Amino acid sequence: MARDSNDTTPLTTRAELIEWFAAGEKPRARFAIGTEHEKIPFYRESREPVPYDGERGIRALLEGLARETGWEPILDLGNIIGLSAEEGGAISIEPGGQFELSGAALPDVHATASELAAHLAATKRAADPLDIGFLTLGMSPRWRRDETPVMPKSRYKIMAGYMPKVGSLGLDMMLRTATVQVNLDFASEPDMVRKMRASLALQPVATALFANSPFTDGRPNGFLSRRSEIWRDTDPHRTGMLPFAFESGFGYEAYVDWLLDMPMYFVKRGDIYHDVSGASFRDLMAGKLAQLPGEYATVADWANHASTAFPEVRLKRFLEMRGADVGDPGMIAAQAAFWAGLLYDEAALDASLDLVKGWSPANREAARATAPRLGLAAPVANTTLGAVAAEALAIARAGLRARDRRDAEGRDETVYLQPLEAIVTAGRTRADDLLADYEGRWSACVRPAFTECVF
Repeated sequence: MARDSNDTTPLTTRAELIEWFAAGEKPRARFAIGTEHEKIPFYRESREPVPYDGERGIRALLEGLARETGWEPILDLGNIIGLSAEEGGAISIEPGGQFELSGAALPDVHATASELAAHLAATKRAADPLDIGFLTLGMSPRWRRDETPVMPKSRYKIMAGYMPKVGSLGLDMMLRTATVQVNLDFASEPDMVRKMRASLALQPVATALFANSPFTDGRPNGFLSRRSEIWRDTDPHRTGMLPFAFESGFGYEAYVDWLLDMPMYFVKRGDIYHDVSGASFRDLMAGKLAQLPGEYATVADWANHASTAFPEVRLKRFLEMRGADVGDPGMIAAQAAFWAGLLYDEAALDASLDLVKGWSPANREAARATAPRLGLAAPVANTTLGAVAAEALAIARAGLRARDRRDAEGRDETVYLQPLEAIVTAGRTRADDLLADYEGRWSACVRPAFTECVF
């Protein structure tokens, strides 16, 4: 994630919380695409995880990347924990050392693909002298949780202490998973609602299409997307399919009320993260937070609190698609193309909503529950996620053609859908292919992943 907010403007009313989301509205001409991806580092020679400290650790990698890019360091109690670019991008480290690029808001998928290529090239120049590589998998395939290094980031220490109180797999989520996310804009509250409903319903389709985390602790884990399954037992107060988003009258106000009911993790004052895990944001607004009596809520507190919600689609001042495992560069660009095609053209958005309009809340929840294990074969309503994926890809292709954004070679954005179309045609996810490799030419060993499943 990017740098935490530091806006100290006071917040005193619920209406201001609602307005904070409404301020994200943009005219359609300014709609952009932001793509974030995480990747798990490892030492190429030993296949071991990378600690923070040491001559070849994460700190050294960040310092080297700062020299390569000229980006400004982000510090936490003196430790470099990320980099920030003037043009809007950022690099951060997740709790287990996962290296994340939070891309800038860009006009099209072509720009996203170029940004990704430049980032990977700079990261390789910084990482190669340290013998560090990066996996293109949605979960670390070999190391146990207790073998995974923990990064020195204050907010993560607070989260790690709280997670076991609300779910059994939160620490696995923090330390061992990697995702790709796409951030898209909305023009108005009704536009946000339409996009939220279409994308929430279709997140299990994305989970199936991008399933890429079938190994844990050195062996198959019984899932195609173990990363997605882990989120189902992380924290029920801040995750899930947001069934209230499909209820009559849903909008900014209902989302604000959900966030107000969601327990807090921390309050940041200056450089210090104060552990208020389990506390109520309402109490902070009233100056009655037991851990920080007399402190009142600020815009930064609200922005930071909103960033600790983890539903399948997250509302901030944009909509964040959160259902997919990370993959190789082609799959990262495909994720951006998939959602931009579905949501950024009005006819495509209408078709996306029509595709899922007959689904009941039980249908959506069942698809979410079965997609991690069954992938494209998971049932939904009277069909399968694979069949829905084929229709969704056709809609996305039409939406991208209507956008008609061309690169220097005259290609539109549909070129980035090709990896997904191959998956749907074959009826096999990347995870299916990896499991076949494991049973076949990998001879029941995950070590080849460290040479074949790398950036």
